[in-house]
Amino acid sequence: MREILRVRPPETFSTARLDARPPRIADAERVFATYAQDPDVTRHLSWRSHADIGVTRDFLGLCETAWTRNEGHLPWLLFERQTGALVGSIGVAIGGSQACFGYLLARAHWNRGYAAEALKALADWSLAQPEIYRAWAFCDAENPASARVMEKAGMTREGVLRRWHVAPNLGAEPRDCIVCAKVK
Repeated sequence: MREILRVRPPETFSTARLDARPPRIADAERVFATYAQDPDVTRHLSWRSHADIGVTRDFLGLCETAWTRNEGHLPWLLFERQTGALVGSIGVAIGGSQACFGYLLARAHWNRGYAAEALKALADWSLAQPEIYRAWAFCDAENPASARVMEKAGMTREGVLRRWHVAPNLGAEPRDCIVCAKVK
């Protein structure tokens, strides 16, 4: 049974350059074309690249349900404020006193600081909640760019979680991950 969240994240948020909102099934074509089918974007993630748009629609339906029920992993789509371009996604899973974040950016938007900008905003929001004491994230040990995102967002590298995470695009065995956190 999934835990109903005591803390409800904001449905929308904005940063200096980004606007964020929950995904909708109607976003499927845009999400699929922008990043869900891209093997470079999904290489280190916990899900396979989407082979067809139906997989993307099904996933976005699950996202809508998670927001409606306020449970599980709650994602946002990230859009450039000036152009409206879809740049990626960020999500949070809140459990007990912790908020765990995951993020991805479309390849065309790498190396612009967008992921760190969004992650910092949400980590700061989470730690402003009285019930949350730890904002954290992890990435594949072979994805140093993602570790830099966490550090730029104000998280401290805590170490390596051995054999922690399966990245199905790279194989079936659990892989080592770098973990970073910000605490209060």
